[in-house]
Amino acid sequence: MTEAEDRKPQSDEARSAFTAPVGVAAIDGESSTTSEFAVPQGLDVTPVPAVEESEGSAFSPPRTYRARQAPPAFTPPTGIPVVSLTKDVPWQDRMRTMLRMPVAERPAPEPVQKPDDSGPAVPRVLDLTLRIGELLLAGGEGAEDVEAAMFAVCRSYGLDRCEPNVTFTLLSISYQPSLVDDPVTASRTVRRRGTDYTRLAAVFRLVDDLSDPETALSLEEAYRRLAEMRRNRHPYPGWVLTSASGLLAGAASVLVGGDVIVFFAAALGAMLGDRLAWLCAGRGLPEFYQFTVAAMPPAAIGVALTVADVDVKASAVITGGLFALLPGRALVAGVQDGLTGFYITASARLLEVMYFFVGIVAGVLIVLYFGVKLGAQLDPDVALGDSDQPLWQIAASVLLSLTFAVLLQQERSTVLLVSLNGGVAWSVYGAMHYAAKISPVASTAVAAGLVGLFGQLLSRYRFASALPYTTAAIGPLLPGSATYFGLLSIAQNEVDKGLVSLATAASLAMAIAIGVNLGSEISRLFLRVPGAAAGARRAAKRTRGF
Repeated sequence: MTEAEDRKPQSDEARSAFTAPVGVAAIDGESSTTSEFAVPQGLDVTPVPAVEESEGSAFSPPRTYRARQAPPAFTPPTGIPVVSLTKDVPWQDRMRTMLRMPVAERPAPEPVQKPDDSGPAVPRVLDLTLRIGELLLAGGEGAEDVEAAMFAVCRSYGLDRCEPNVTFTLLSISYQPSLVDDPVTASRTVRRRGTDYTRLAAVFRLVDDLSDPETALSLEEAYRRLAEMRRNRHPYPGWVLTSASGLLAGAASVLVGGDVIVFFAAALGAMLGDRLAWLCAGRGLPEFYQFTVAAMPPAAIGVALTVADVDVKASAVITGGLFALLPGRALVAGVQDGLTGFYITASARLLEVMYFFVGIVAGVLIVLYFGVKLGAQLDPDVALGDSDQPLWQIAASVLLSLTFAVLLQQERSTVLLVSLNGGVAWSVYGAMHYAAKISPVASTAVAAGLVGLFGQLLSRYRFASALPYTTAAIGPLLPGSATYFGLLSIAQNEVDKGLVSLATAASLAMAIAIGVNLGSEISRLFLRVPGAAAGARRAAKRTRGF
C-alpha cells in the first residue's frame, strides 16, 4: 500500500470508536472498554487506618464509611461497663435513675418476685402496674414519680424492657421481650380523682414491698392488697372534714390579723361553703361550680359584718375563707411536672388550677359586687397581718397545717410532723418579711424551699411519698390576702390595681411551687446517689433549646 493510500480516511466500519486516534500513543495493558466507576490513573487509593473519633458537631461533614475499615462494633472488646445501683436507697431514686438512662445502658434485671418457674404472666403484670399508677396519679403524685413506681413494679417481676408513659388522664406501658418479638402494650384512663394521702402511702408501701428482695409477694397477693386499698374508707368522716375546713379558715384569719370574732366568722363561712360544695358534688355538678359556691359564704359573711357596722376586719374573714379553697396541691404538682420535663401533664394540671381559681374569683366577685352596691365600705388598701404577735401567728400556722393535713386525708402518724413543718415555714417567712423587710416573693420562695427540703428528707427516711410532708405545710404561705384584694379592687372598678394584686398572687403561687421543687432537688445532694460508680447523676429530660 502506498503512502497516499495509507493517509486516506477509512470508513466507520474500518475502525472502532474506542481506537486511539492517529498520532496518540496507546497505553500498554489498557483494555478496549473501561468502566465509568474505575479509579482514575494517578489517584492514591492507599487504605487509611481507622481513627477513633469522638462525636462531632452536627455541622461537621460525615466521615466516609468503609467496610474494610469499619468503626468498632456496638459492644467493645472490653465489654460494656456495669452500672451498679446501690440497694440501700429508696426505690424512687433507683427507678428514676434508670428511667433517665438509655435503654441499652440500663443494668440487667434482677427479678425480685418469682411467682413460679414458668415466669410472670406479662398481661397481668402490666395490668397490676397500670392499676398502681392509676391510684398514684389520681392521688396527685407527680408524673415522674408515677413512672418510677410503674417501672419498679415491672422490674420486680423481671420485665426490664418496659417503657411507661404518663399523661394527665392516660397511663400506658409497653413491654418488648427482645428486638425480634412483638411488643405488648396496655393503657388505662384516669377518670376520677380524689385526695386521700392515706391510700397514697399504702400504694407506696406496696411498691416498696414489691421492690424488696426479702419480701416474697405474688401477683395474687399484690392484687389482694390493691383491692383492700380501694375498699378502705377514708380515715376521717365527713363531719371531721367540715370542722377541719372551718378551723383552717379561722386559723388563716388569725394569721392575717383577725381576732376571736373574725376566727369564728371565718370558720362559720368556710363550713357553710364546704357543705354547699358537698351538696353540689352530690348533684353531679363539675368542680368549677363547687368552687364557685364554696367561695360565696365566707365573702357573704364578711360583707354582712361590714354592712352591719361591726367593728371587725371583714377582709380577714374573707381572706381566711379563701385559704381553704386555693388549689395549692394541684399547683405544686403542675409546676413539678413542668420542671421535670412532663410538659403535657404540667399544662393540663396548670389549666385545672386556672379553672379552679376562676371559679373562686367568680364566687367572690358576685358577692363583693352586691356588697358594694349595698354600701359595704370595703377598703382594698387596708393592711393585713400583725407582726406584733409572732407567737399567735406561729400557733395559727401550725393549726392551719394540721387542719390542712386532715382535709388531705393524711395518716395520723404524719400530721404532727407536717404541722411542725408548716410552723417552721411561717417562722422563716415572718423573720424574712416582717423583721428583715425582704420582699414577700423572695421570703415565700425561701420558706417553701425549706418545706420541700424537710419534706423530701422525711419521706426518704420513711421510704414514702413526699406529698404528705409538703402539701399541707405550704398552707400558711398561700396568697389568700393578695387574691382577695385583687378581687375587691376589680369589684370597685379599679381594674389596674386589681390586676396588679392578682399578678402578685400569681407570683407568690409560683414562688411556692418552684421553692418546694427546688428544696426537693437540693435534698438529693445529701442523699447517696444511685449508680455513682457509673458517673454523675443524670438530670431530668431536657431539650436545652435545640
